[in-house]
Amino acid sequence: MVFKEVIVLSIFESLNSKEIFSVSKTDIEKAIEIPPQGKMGDYAFPCFLLASIMKKSPAQIAAELGKSIQHPYIEHVDVVGPYVNFFLNRQAVGRKIIDEILKKKARYGDLSIGQGENITIDLSSPNIAKPFSMGHLRSTVIGNALANIVEKCGFTSVKINHLGDWGTQFGKLITAYKMWGDEERVKANPIQELLALYVRFHEEAEKDFELEEEGRHWFKKLEDGDEEALYLWKWFRTASLKEFGRIYQLLGIEFDSYHGEAFYNDKMEAVIKELEEKNLLTESDGAMVVRLEESNLPPCLIKKSDGATLYATRDLAAALYRKREYHFAKSFYVVGGEQALHFKQLFLVLKKMGYTWADELYHIPFGMMLKDGKKMSTRKGKIVLLEEVLHDAIKAARDAIESRNPNLENKDEIARMVGVGAVIFHDLKNDRLNDIEFSLEAMLTFEGETGPYLQYTYARTCSLLRKSHVPNSHTSLYEVFEDDKVWPIIFLLSRFEEVIASAFFELNPSRIAKYLLDLSQQFNKYYGTVKILEENDGLVARLKLVKATSIVLREGLRLLGIGTPERM
Repeated sequence: MVFKEVIVLSIFESLNSKEIFSVSKTDIEKAIEIPPQGKMGDYAFPCFLLASIMKKSPAQIAAELGKSIQHPYIEHVDVVGPYVNFFLNRQAVGRKIIDEILKKKARYGDLSIGQGENITIDLSSPNIAKPFSMGHLRSTVIGNALANIVEKCGFTSVKINHLGDWGTQFGKLITAYKMWGDEERVKANPIQELLALYVRFHEEAEKDFELEEEGRHWFKKLEDGDEEALYLWKWFRTASLKEFGRIYQLLGIEFDSYHGEAFYNDKMEAVIKELEEKNLLTESDGAMVVRLEESNLPPCLIKKSDGATLYATRDLAAALYRKREYHFAKSFYVVGGEQALHFKQLFLVLKKMGYTWADELYHIPFGMMLKDGKKMSTRKGKIVLLEEVLHDAIKAARDAIESRNPNLENKDEIARMVGVGAVIFHDLKNDRLNDIEFSLEAMLTFEGETGPYLQYTYARTCSLLRKSHVPNSHTSLYEVFEDDKVWPIIFLLSRFEEVIASAFFELNPSRIAKYLLDLSQQFNKYYGTVKILEENDGLVARLKLVKATSIVLREGLRLLGIGTPERM
């Protein structure tokens, strides 16, 4: 149950009784705040937005509202100037929320926003024949978390790994392989060898300008179905997918589709024909474009002067295919912020083609993963390999287990959960729009605002529940929920559904990550000051609180794509 909704409804009904009908529940919900200190209330409603409507001062409106609001879950209200501060009924809320969590278990926090409709999510999308670098981590883990969140909100997610398996870079790679490649070395170590060839191509191209033209020539041959070019391309693709598969398995991420750019090769002509039929194509220096001056954007390039297609052509074909195939209600593109112009153009072209559903396409940008303050570059070989980072994190977790709890069972599996969880959480705790400085040390810190800290808190709840012994004579006395030490936990547990909704509407998993840190900190503070397992009249209630906290921590971490070991 979301008690914020109780506050919203109480205010709304009070205003309706005064025949103030121009303020919606949404307006009220947006205005409600959580006070900076608990002594100021659990929720606060500033009355400024009502002043121009009611022709009264905000303080006068607050005084009137404060007198008219009553609800079983609201203990009392305090009016402080223009603010109406709401204090929830701790015993009633505590009883309600704990019972609801224990009854629903992992289904606690489920929302029905989506009504089963599909949301396609374009995520990860690494380039084949290149290593899976830390630069691809963000799209992968943000996209996977969003997929879990939309499922929690009642949608059906369709996770699409739109592989970068087409484009001029493959002409360059084929050129490099034919000039300097060694078949046996590539077969023995495909990704590393292909990366070395790719880097060498760009180094040599700075001295020999004809190399770039040769790369374009081989890509054109690939597009035209040249047998040798296709053979090499398929070989590079198969080798890449095998390597990527190991990384996705480590991360615990699966996809519903691996249709990459090449999948749309036979679907682009229909798009170009449709653009022509709708008189949207214009010639510009021999190339074909869709003009977007009315939106103050540069033209969208559809076909180069040499006849080769571009990202936009394939992405138009992909959007049309996905709408036909999945009948999506919304479509998310989890792609870095540097592609913002591309997606603005893409969505506008679809609108000009007459597709109103283009309004439900969303580019979900994120900041860059930086190394020494600079963007990682595959061309220059300045990358950090994700697989190496994951293995280093797992080894660090294994070493920590050996030093702290050497007799722990399933050490390898727990080390994998903790190490991988550390890497994922280091990303997701940051607002997705912020750049992140790569720091292996920061990722692998097992204290503070980290994934291992959350996992350890969850393991602590499991340990308490394993050690608990409840005599039959004990009854559940919920008065313990009124305790100032318990209330911060109860209040946070009551807000889980609210936080999930916020993460969905803002398309930002960090909302859940920060919430879990708050919950863990409050629980550990409680653990440090209260004898939870002491056999007295409050024991059953305390254990119910521990169990409820355990359920929410586990479910919250699952939404982020992080495992939850019961022992650490």
